[in-house]
Amino acid sequence: MAQQTKTHPVGGVSEPLANHSKNPDFHTIMNQRFSRRTFLKGSLGLAITSFFAPALSGCSSGSMPARPLAFEPIAANRLDQITLPPGYNARPFIPWGTPLMGNAPEFAPDASNNAADQALQVGSHHDGMHYFPIDLPRGGSNSSEGLLVLNHEYVDLNLIHPQGANLEQRQRDEVEKELNAHGVSVVHIMQRPSGDWDVVQQSPLNRRITGFTPMAISGPVRGHPLLVTQYSPGGTHTRGTINNCSHGVTPWGTYLTCEENWAGSFVNRDDSLPREHERYGILRQHSWYRWDEVEQAPDHIARFDASTRADSAAQDYRNEPNHFGWIVEIDPFNPNSMPVKRTAMGRFAHEGVIFAPAVEGEPLVAYSGDDARFEYIYKFVSAAPYEAATASGRLLDSGTLYVARFNADGTGEWLALSLEDADFMAKAQAAGHNFDSQADILLNTRLAADIAGATKMDRPEWGAVDPQTGAVYFTLTNNMRRTNEQIDPANPRAENAHGHIIRWHERESNQSRTFDWDLFLMGGDVGQPQPNADLQATTENHFACPDGLWFDPQGTLWIQTDMSGDTLAKGPFGNNAMLAANPQTGELKRFLVGPVDCEITGVVTTPDQRTMFVNVQHPGEGSKPEALSSHWPDGGTSRPRSATIIITKDDGGVIGG
Repeated sequence: MAQQTKTHPVGGVSEPLANHSKNPDFHTIMNQRFSRRTFLKGSLGLAITSFFAPALSGCSSGSMPARPLAFEPIAANRLDQITLPPGYNARPFIPWGTPLMGNAPEFAPDASNNAADQALQVGSHHDGMHYFPIDLPRGGSNSSEGLLVLNHEYVDLNLIHPQGANLEQRQRDEVEKELNAHGVSVVHIMQRPSGDWDVVQQSPLNRRITGFTPMAISGPVRGHPLLVTQYSPGGTHTRGTINNCSHGVTPWGTYLTCEENWAGSFVNRDDSLPREHERYGILRQHSWYRWDEVEQAPDHIARFDASTRADSAAQDYRNEPNHFGWIVEIDPFNPNSMPVKRTAMGRFAHEGVIFAPAVEGEPLVAYSGDDARFEYIYKFVSAAPYEAATASGRLLDSGTLYVARFNADGTGEWLALSLEDADFMAKAQAAGHNFDSQADILLNTRLAADIAGATKMDRPEWGAVDPQTGAVYFTLTNNMRRTNEQIDPANPRAENAHGHIIRWHERESNQSRTFDWDLFLMGGDVGQPQPNADLQATTENHFACPDGLWFDPQGTLWIQTDMSGDTLAKGPFGNNAMLAANPQTGELKRFLVGPVDCEITGVVTTPDQRTMFVNVQHPGEGSKPEALSSHWPDGGTSRPRSATIIITKDDGGVIGG
């Protein structure tokens, strides 16, 4: 979810800047490393290649080259529709409000469905997503039947209710509907002989996970005193997951949903905030959605007010925010299983999580970005080795969490956030911060990363691992807080409005403490200089605000954009889009353009790569019930709805090939 000039759709606020540490910004590191003259002449690509190529070649030995991009690139536009290259077609699928479970009613065109209806329907604002073949538990790869599992990031109060929300006095049913629209949908889908896809109605595998779903807490933070609440005096359980952005998929076939901008859903009106609230930007007057302002609120709503209201934490919800900001594991094939919040992987605004290829007998490695201005990139290395025959979520309950520092010479370091790391503990003591346990460090992951000396980044979002080379790619969407005085050679413009993509390669192995890094792409208009001198920004590929990122099995990198504000409304880029890149050749083409005011996010194919699923989030964002800027996907005068689109080739071939 982009946070440049746009505000949050519910309260006119975006996530507040919460990192006030003195750690160096990413642009400062780049300024030390490359000169503006070198960058603009295009020779930066040669400088990068001199240190990066050997690491890549060492990993890619024996791998097949990425395939050419065999489609005609499309032009940017501002149409209220999906635009694809010739030979491709798309149709909307499972839009917000689609009946999913039991006796769920159809979506009401005026959005008059109530909270109970929404609990049985597909949620709002589709985001990260994965396709699980229906025969995956038996080792299969079915491309015509499976479970499509997708996140629902937030709600637009002007659209989810018939006349918008009553912010002067929040109503219980409205709030319950909003919380039921958050979370995750597990959708059993099947392809008909005609090629069309349908939801398998009444399937026992169809499931909604919402802001109310009971969940277990596991890992080092389970049972910590700062998790004690009236609902869970033992600090072992919680309710719900919200602000679900990107995702991850474990090697053992479970789904990870990531809690991103959760902090704005809470308020704490105490005279001072504890560090586990302050460093995350818990609000002081009211929450974004004003859930805390429901009169005589029942317990399941009152918990969003984290002010001290009783003599002990077991009698109120002062610790409720500490139940959020985690990665949540869901078993899509077991609808009776309880989701689990895996605390060893850190607490922050998780955009998503990606795994390096699992290697038998070696620790499991995963990466995650903290999607806020000047925040960090993290790596988790499991304590136990991965063994395919016995692997489970327990691997995610114990390990070491690291944060990245990018050095000016093109090297990088993973800094341990651990009670057992002498360097970290010495820095904490010098900074005057005490941590009494690993759980305390993880509850305060951002603060721990400040202390470690991590590099502040321009909103780390999605990541992806190149199946051909093992290189890790991360999008840095934008950072409008950069001033004229902070212009540097890697971003030669005031304010990083257009973002960029970085990549690195681990030295020796994925669990290495050191890596080499470079820049892959710079967002910008036609003519924008690129790190690779052979790659040019043209009308066929210029872009801004990279967000979603995914490698398909053939090594094509799919890049999705999330522009907002003036960049989206007036910039030269048109509506948000999806591009395809061949990292080995530098080929880059625009493949898809979405409808008005949407974000393009979430992408995956079936195993045979002949069907692609892409999510279109918040078309018509900023609309009011009486003034809609988009009518996608239903057309006419309809209310816009987030939806998945199903993309196929007219000839039935492989997408992108």
